[in-house]
Amino acid sequence: MNGKVILVIMDGVGHDAAVTQCGFLEGCVELGRARRWKMRAALPTVSAAIYETLHTGLSPIDHGVTGNEALRRSTRPNTFSTCRQHGLRTAAVAQSFFFTLYQSRPYDPLLDVECDEPGEAIQYGRFYSMEGYGAANAAAPAEIDLCAQANLLIRRTDPSYLLLHTCSADTLGHTFGGDSAEYLKQAWRIDNALARVIPSWVEAGYDVFVTADHGMSSKGSHGGAEAGMRDVAFYAFSDAAGPREDQVLEQLAVAPTILSRIGAPIPGTMHEPPFLTGRVAGFIESPAVVSAGRAPRKPARW
Repeated sequence: MNGKVILVIMDGVGHDAAVTQCGFLEGCVELGRARRWKMRAALPTVSAAIYETLHTGLSPIDHGVTGNEALRRSTRPNTFSTCRQHGLRTAAVAQSFFFTLYQSRPYDPLLDVECDEPGEAIQYGRFYSMEGYGAANAAAPAEIDLCAQANLLIRRTDPSYLLLHTCSADTLGHTFGGDSAEYLKQAWRIDNALARVIPSWVEAGYDVFVTADHGMSSKGSHGGAEAGMRDVAFYAFSDAAGPREDQVLEQLAVAPTILSRIGAPIPGTMHEPPFLTGRVAGFIESPAVVSAGRAPRKPARW
């Protein structure tokens, strides 16, 4: 039986920002309705490079999209193309870089805001350009509007894999810095919007994964190897068995994990094994909980 997965990418939201600001996500972890791991981003920690890593299971150096300036159509097996090859439905609400990576033609901001094309890798898409963004113009859609578009695609198309990608925190991080009030408040705004949709997605039978491509330095930059740029959180709303919660996950394992949960074959180019397996399993607790003698939590559903 095939499963269904929603991946949420909170662009630029580093590990510490997620843990301190995302009260809904952290509350779900506290109540046993989700699990959180620290995840180590691939290098370089640049958005387009990591988008491709998250979907191909390859490092940027191996898949060749090493920066935003090197953006071009993906040439490697990826989550979207693999789903399509095996008759599974795909959808995305995302910034236009994803159109460039996974569709068969260049993005046209006047024509490709909506995509309902069964023959494409992303069959059903709602894209935004963020044209002209900067200090005087954030150019980011409201988080709740992105969630509403994802909800529409779920109801209308019932995708096996849906991507929801928000760029707002990344924009404010670049403008004000990774320790600014503006950046931290935006991380909370994303969390606040997700609080209104994740319960219904879980009830609809989706595994929901929430993570980031990279973090943000205090000076408003990323791309390098410092912890603030490289450490992100990975939240899983899933009944699958997983590693201990003190284990650091690798981004190269996200794509094979998604395909495994959906029930699609994992391409031979994806060498990292899935870090979530099985369908009905209890949580594996951190060493502190195990040593305290408490029974492992089991995933709760709404």
